[in-house]
Amino acid sequence: MKVFGTFNYQELKTKFQVKKPWDDVLIFVLNILIAIPLFIIVHQNLIDPDWPFDIDRVLIGVIIISLIQLILRLIRTLLIIGIGVYLITLIYGTVFGGYGFQKVFQDYGYMVYSMTDDPNPQDIVISKLLPFPNKSDIIKAIDFNNPRVRNFALTATTLHFKDIVGQKEHRKMIQCFAVFKEIRNRWNYVNDPKGEEYIATASESLIHFSGDCDDHAILMAACIRSIGGTPRLIHTGGHIYPEMLVGKKSELEAAVYLIKEVLFITESKNKEIHYHIDERGQIWLNLDYTARYPGGPFMSEEILGALTLN
Repeated sequence: MKVFGTFNYQELKTKFQVKKPWDDVLIFVLNILIAIPLFIIVHQNLIDPDWPFDIDRVLIGVIIISLIQLILRLIRTLLIIGIGVYLITLIYGTVFGGYGFQKVFQDYGYMVYSMTDDPNPQDIVISKLLPFPNKSDIIKAIDFNNPRVRNFALTATTLHFKDIVGQKEHRKMIQCFAVFKEIRNRWNYVNDPKGEEYIATASESLIHFSGDCDDHAILMAACIRSIGGTPRLIHTGGHIYPEMLVGKKSELEAAVYLIKEVLFITESKNKEIHYHIDERGQIWLNLDYTARYPGGPFMSEEILGALTLN
């Protein structure tokens, strides 16, 4: 039995062994193929220590490649099987909508772009939380279930970014950006009546696309909510502006890429993406009317309160 077992192992080893120098070439290729998605997964799930020049990510990449190289050299006789399993996995994901070739290249593109063009994060720490001004009136004014609000939001998604391909998993984000673009293009700032705080409903603001900052925030929040997004309003004392929930770090990388390379190329050229990180690590993108693109500069940094619409 021992001889039989040894014979089978030697036969298997001979059958799948790759001759030099092709074994080194295959090890290198397979190392890169494995390292890219593994690096993406690690990168998206580790806390960013914010080291200069992204040294932390470089070190992670070097460690991952070194470990994979060591492992592959130990099992070099089974390289053909390893490559086959890897390719079959990606082919299966591509055909049946899982993690396939397109997703690997797409995520890698997001990550690389984020490393070369870091956005501008700001932790949202509300040290002196105050009651949100006119909270009940504002909540009533965000009439996202009004048919006129919903229909306007739907129209915006047909006017902008409808034909963006290869971004199915980020469709809702892109549609929310389309709503931002349409409102931003049409909004006309008009003060409230003298000595009075006038709060217009979202459906009312659709008539003339005019009003002050809280009217804009209400309209933006209602439209974002009407197509499945999660908005919130930020109160800074003399200003109220809307933000949109992006999600975690991986979603932020996709948002930065979409804004700067696909959807708002001219508006965001050589500009930073501004956002807040809340106490749960969730990322909120600025949608203020003063910004020409999602994630534009904050008009005011001091935060006195937040009103989230789940």
